[in-house]
Amino acid sequence: MKQPVVVVGIGEMGGVFTRGFLRSDHPIYPVSRRTEIAHVAHAIPDPRMVLVAVGENDLHPVLQTMPASWRNKLVLLQNELLPRDWKAHDIDNPTVIAVWFEKKKGQDYKVLVPSPVFGPNAPLLETALETLDIPCWELKSELELDFELVRKNVYILTTNIAGMVVGGTVDELWNQHQELARQVADEVMDIQSWLVGHGLERARLIDGMVEAIQGDLQHKCMGRSAPARLARAIAFADEAGLRVPKLREISMQ
Repeated sequence: MKQPVVVVGIGEMGGVFTRGFLRSDHPIYPVSRRTEIAHVAHAIPDPRMVLVAVGENDLHPVLQTMPASWRNKLVLLQNELLPRDWKAHDIDNPTVIAVWFEKKKGQDYKVLVPSPVFGPNAPLLETALETLDIPCWELKSELELDFELVRKNVYILTTNIAGMVVGGTVDELWNQHQELARQVADEVMDIQSWLVGHGLERARLIDGMVEAIQGDLQHKCMGRSAPARLARAIAFADEAGLRVPKLREISMQ
């Protein structure tokens, strides 16, 4: 029997990965909000990997309490994820995937573009997702991972925040309100550059955002998390000393 996979967070996204792991013949051990991680770690001290599929707000509390025996086996996939998030907990070399498929309650998953992955467990993730016909590709370096994580963040933050003004779909945003979208994206990239600590390939990031928009033209811009994403972006801008006038204007509306 293959080594087990631990899945922390059994929500919509965790459920998709669980299906892939089971189809790859890996037994699954779930960790829910009611489960003591330490108890599971005692019973499963040497899993094949530990997939952390909790929401953005729960990521840091979970990483803070992650058992020592699991810390070199982590797989991370949260939105707005950047290297600073795992480095803050002294976690080195996790496997990280920028998920470009969505899963909503009562619906099956929908792929926008192939999902890039980097880290020691990338081949296993590719194998698991292939059993579900979800395209995935392995990155070659941490620098490529930085770009792909920022690309995902630019897409999410730009469409969510601009969507607070115009609503509608990403197709309507880009083709009818492109000036607004570019203003928001530019300020989002200012913040992302500060968060990763280096300059960005801005034109390439815009091209990457447009590719994702074209992957699902009817994707709604504004989700429930949009106001929280805007508030978090402005808090980062304040910390960095960035003006971000368009984001502040939207926040005041």
